Amino acid sequence: MPTALSSTEIPFPSHHPAASRALSAFELLLGAFIVIGHNVFRIVPNEVIILFALGLVSIRLRDGGWSAMGFKRPGSWRRIFLIAVVAAALRIILGQFVVEPITGRFWPAPIAPALASEIPGNIRVAIVALLVVWTFAAFGEEIAYRGYLLTRASDLGKRSPTAYWIGIVVVSILFGYGHYYKGASGIVDSGIAGLILGVAYMFAGRNLWASILAHGFIDTFGVIDAFFGWS
Repeated sequence: MPTALSSTEIPFPSHHPAASRALSAFELLLGAFIVIGHNVFRIVPNEVIILFALGLVSIRLRDGGWSAMGFKRPGSWRRIFLIAVVAAALRIILGQFVVEPITGRFWPAPIAPALASEIPGNIRVAIVALLVVWTFAAFGEEIAYRGYLLTRASDLGKRSPTAYWIGIVVVSILFGYGHYYKGASGIVDSGIAGLILGVAYMFAGRNLWASILAHGFIDTFGVIDAFFGWS
């Protein structure tokens, strides 16, 4: 079974490695521009849709298959599910009891998505929100960030374990700015969420299903929370 520290599971392409790393650096910088360009400056269309499509095409053409980004059938669904549940629980607990109280000392509380205000008590809106959660957020954002951008960031270090861990930090910062609309506290909170999702990805043997499921569980809890008005 692959481990989180395996450096041979997803080999870095050996054909023209310098040129390949340069192209990966360009793609990572382009991805950063797309994220910041949309969320901060509003000069680029939605970054998730662009990175989702660009990532699938890039990984397919350059790596030969989407398994290079971790989009593959796991050896044990039970293990993936357990990692996802633990990651989701950790993100929810840290967010509510650690991150938000600390960031609240410096900035206003994170701004909720526009749809959140319509969810309480409205089953139809809640169902729509769940559909968005499991398509746009869980699949879209995870393929865009942990699948595509993290793979290209790790290319710069020939996909060594260290390169992946550094890449997780870089991509998590971008993920935080991908939620720029939430304000400063929301950027920090989402950045930490990105770190947790990245760690889940690594501990699952670089399997994207772990972060997809964890992301879906986290946001599903958010929808349920909003529907019943627990917070």
